[in-house]
Amino acid sequence: MATAAEISEYDTEELERQLGETRRELFNLRFQLATGQLDNFSRMNHVRKDVARMLTELRNREIAEAEGLALDQLPAHLAAARRHAEDEALGRDKSTASERRAAARAEADESADDEAPTDELEDDDELEDDDVAAEEAEAAVDSEAADDTVDEVDEDVEEND
Repeated sequence: MATAAEISEYDTEELERQLGETRRELFNLRFQLATGQLDNFSRMNHVRKDVARMLTELRNREIAEAEGLALDQLPAHLAAARRHAEDEALGRDKSTASERRAAARAEADESADDEAPTDELEDDDELEDDDVAAEEAEAAVDSEAADDTVDEVDEDVEEND
């Protein structure tokens, strides 16, 4: 999904080409909806909004051209240029807050994964030791039960003799 700032950076030819591709994608989505093959219904809304953004930008450019304004004098372009300059001055990238949070989460998960194997190995060793001890205890109980059963059978045999 293209943002208005990204769309304003395109030149007019590129914007018209993108508009054609986006309209074609919307047509295909409508066709998929009609045939019951559409999996992601929200994609249609995103594409419709992209088309609207592109048409709005093209209309703003037409108005500016009719008024004799240069592209860089348009209010949206001025704001985008100002934000771009501020971002560069502050060393910020173009990522959104949610993208930065996702990257931070991924980095935290990665660092946790780096530390986790040693902890997991220690935990696994403890679990294996516990499992071995449990198996030995179970085997001891089983052998005692088997010995008791053998003793009972021997007693029964002696009584019968």
